[in-house]
Amino acid sequence: MGFKTFCLGMLCVLFLAHLYTPIPDNIEESWKVMALDAIAKTCTFMGICFENIGIMRYEEFISVIFRMDYTEPLSDEYITVIDTDFLHIPVRLYVPRRKAETLRRAIIYMHGGAFCFGSFKQRAFDFLNRWTANKLDAVVVGVDYRLAPQHHFPAQFEDGVTAVKFFLQDKILSKYGVDPSRICISGDSSGGTLAAAVTQQVQNDPEIKHKIKIQALLYPGLQMIDTYLPAHRENEHGIVLTRDVTIKLVSLYFTKDEALPEAMKKNQHMPVESRHLFKFVNWSTLLPEKFRKDHVYTEPILGRSAYSFPALLDYRASPLLANDSQLQNLPLTYILTCQYDILRDDGLMYVSRLRNVGVQVAHEHIEDGIHGALSYMTAPFYLHLGLRIKDMYTGWLDKNL
Repeated sequence: MGFKTFCLGMLCVLFLAHLYTPIPDNIEESWKVMALDAIAKTCTFMGICFENIGIMRYEEFISVIFRMDYTEPLSDEYITVIDTDFLHIPVRLYVPRRKAETLRRAIIYMHGGAFCFGSFKQRAFDFLNRWTANKLDAVVVGVDYRLAPQHHFPAQFEDGVTAVKFFLQDKILSKYGVDPSRICISGDSSGGTLAAAVTQQVQNDPEIKHKIKIQALLYPGLQMIDTYLPAHRENEHGIVLTRDVTIKLVSLYFTKDEALPEAMKKNQHMPVESRHLFKFVNWSTLLPEKFRKDHVYTEPILGRSAYSFPALLDYRASPLLANDSQLQNLPLTYILTCQYDILRDDGLMYVSRLRNVGVQVAHEHIEDGIHGALSYMTAPFYLHLGLRIKDMYTGWLDKNL
């Protein structure tokens, strides 16, 4: 009993220690955000402690917490929900029950979770995809993909491409009553990374008959070669997602080698042969002036690491590394960025690069936004911000798909 009381007391102390993280004045529901930030950082602290004493790895501990939020495929009076698979890729389908007079629109959604966590089964994503299907009278496909560190890049990308190509077959589109000219690929955070990479692949593959009409990227991560952008500096100890945690998880996407995250923290993880890629992520030219502020651009130091990870140079992992000719074929694009987000500048630079090659882009920036807000749309941890982003995203889809 005494040990349990001690453990409970320690948890309370840890929670209170994190509870007073400074929250910007313009953040809506600041007390809720403060509490959610405290919970996230306490879980991170506990996970790292468990890893250090050999109980379980950090990502395993966080995965256990995520799985507690999983849902079953429950249909309702408006939407039929089905868990199935496209070849070997798990998907959850949301099909409106009401009779359609014409072929329906479709949205393929890839969930976030830093490539290591999450599923379409999460309560928030199930809510979002169900809402989207009902509001737009559209077929929605939630895609699960293999997770790191059990499966490293390019497994996640390959799963995304496989699922999308399977869905784009005439017989599958016909089965679900989908209009092949009105299909969207969407994703948030790391799901936004995959959505962007998969859309590049589909649009530039001459063997794929049906193309994507629009893509929607919600606070996406789009590059991993420069880890010291202005957003990284301003949000080093950010709300929910810090720079150290981001680097830890992103490195697991590629390897379990501890040398990579250590080098990424110093921004010294790229080889000399990557020098030509930095023009694609040069924030001093690609970021709007209001986001550059008084930050000084310095090119990362190259060739300091003895290891080699070719995947770091792969545009399928970092869609911002695609050249202009690959970007020119992309469809109308929606990008949403959040001010208090370590990934903010990735989205902003992609807006610039796409517009520079003539791609139409709708960009919405949330001045009081935080990373992962869409994860907070259901009780007990809901934020008005998450619901607002949901409405902005689905509203844009409704007008443009």
